[in-house]
Amino acid sequence: MSLVRNVGTIGGLTALSRVFGFVRDMLVARILGAGMAADAFQLAFVLPNTFRRLFAEGAFSVAFVPMYTRTLAGEGGEDAADKFASDVLAVFVWVLLGFSAVAMLVMPGIVWLLASEFREIPGKFELAVTLSRITFPYLGLVSLVAMLSGLLNAHSKFAPGAFVPVLLNVVLITGIVTGYVLRETGGTDVTVAYVQAIAVAAAGVAQLLYMAWATRKAGVRLKITRPHITPDVKRLAMLILPATFGAGVYQISQFVDTFFATSLAQGSLTLLKYADRLNQMPLGIVGIALGTAILPMLSRHIQTGDAREAQRLQTNAVEMAALLTLPAAAALAICAPAFVTAFFVGGKMTTANGAIMADIVVALVAGLPSYVLVKVFQPAFFSREDTRTPVWVSAGALIVNIAVNIVVVPRFGIVGLAAATAFTSTLNVLTLYAILQYRGWFHFTARLGGRIIRQLVSTAAMSAVLLWLMPLMANRYGGNVIEKIWSLGALCGAGLVVFFGMAYVTGALDKDLLAQLRRRKKAS
Repeated sequence: MSLVRNVGTIGGLTALSRVFGFVRDMLVARILGAGMAADAFQLAFVLPNTFRRLFAEGAFSVAFVPMYTRTLAGEGGEDAADKFASDVLAVFVWVLLGFSAVAMLVMPGIVWLLASEFREIPGKFELAVTLSRITFPYLGLVSLVAMLSGLLNAHSKFAPGAFVPVLLNVVLITGIVTGYVLRETGGTDVTVAYVQAIAVAAAGVAQLLYMAWATRKAGVRLKITRPHITPDVKRLAMLILPATFGAGVYQISQFVDTFFATSLAQGSLTLLKYADRLNQMPLGIVGIALGTAILPMLSRHIQTGDAREAQRLQTNAVEMAALLTLPAAAALAICAPAFVTAFFVGGKMTTANGAIMADIVVALVAGLPSYVLVKVFQPAFFSREDTRTPVWVSAGALIVNIAVNIVVVPRFGIVGLAAATAFTSTLNVLTLYAILQYRGWFHFTARLGGRIIRQLVSTAAMSAVLLWLMPLMANRYGGNVIEKIWSLGALCGAGLVVFFGMAYVTGALDKDLLAQLRRRKKAS
């Protein structure tokens, strides 16, 4: 199965999840706005999700998948791989239970570290603590989901793991609608926040049940046994520890951003998270798809010593990342006011909030190509079981991020915080590439450089058209549903036609990749 086909499968299902997530955030924004209950829920949602991305989908996956893939391809085959996975599961379950229990006990301290300013508003700190305790079990549930997803990815079955986030968003949409109904019959915004927190935990149960079914259907047989630290489990643990930091600089920076955001005016944290939803649309679809698909494939090439195929795979991944993120970043930056007004402004979300949110989007998407390229470069280290190098790179980037925030946040507020994230993410990816080049593990070719230059020319042409169109429909973005649909449709349609038309004319589109896409369509 080719990289293009894998990315298409994962990206398509991730896009479906992002659409549901977008609907979820639109509803939450209009129903809760950017007030006390919204801030408290956002913090409660950030905690388990950031730990999930950091440990489960980050450190655990990048350490576990290469080891499981090698075991699966070894002499023992599926039996040895299943035993290794069962040994890991037996230990992993108890680690998750212990970590979750301790975190819930010390939750007041965790919330105080991240959002001590919440104490200045009566009831806000206590609400954040309670909601966080309700949502935190989601971490343990979804971590097991991430492990099962990694197993299936190693078997080249990417669809279940890519589909499972849809369940989260469906359950949360049900929760926000239920909370709204309860508020209209005598409840408050706090009622809505409580229902949403309960929905987060319920979504974790639904996701785990689905992945357990998908794993069994795929023929993977796992057993829950007594915990036993085997040599392979011990080696996995030694890889996870540094990978926790190396794979999760973006997630760790979320904690840093949360800390600084909660020190600003009420609603700043909520506006940052809503703005990040727009940023996450292309980041999630492209970045997660590429990172998920490339790791097991690259691990197989490294295992067989095929350096040429490893270089080709990474080159294709970089080219695809640039092809999709360069125009996405430019379009989001130019059209941010239109998207924010159409999707988020209304109900309890004011026009003033929307203007701030649009500025945050512009700052965030400046780093969009870097956010995605990190997902492409890091597997080059992880597939060689080098989790230490990304640790030091990430540590340096995080220190710079904190230093920049200290300078810019007091002056530029929440927008400065978003810009600092984009800057340090770019610094992180440039450093990773420099190390890969130095070690001879990956290098830019003249062909790749020429392709990216053509993509930039196509992006510039698209940007010019969008800058011309934006003011022509300024009164339509906040109009009725029909006006919103046709005005945003005109922007998106014009952008797509101009970019891909120019990309075809200039040669920014790789004809070999197009041929693979055509073969995929015929096969389906």
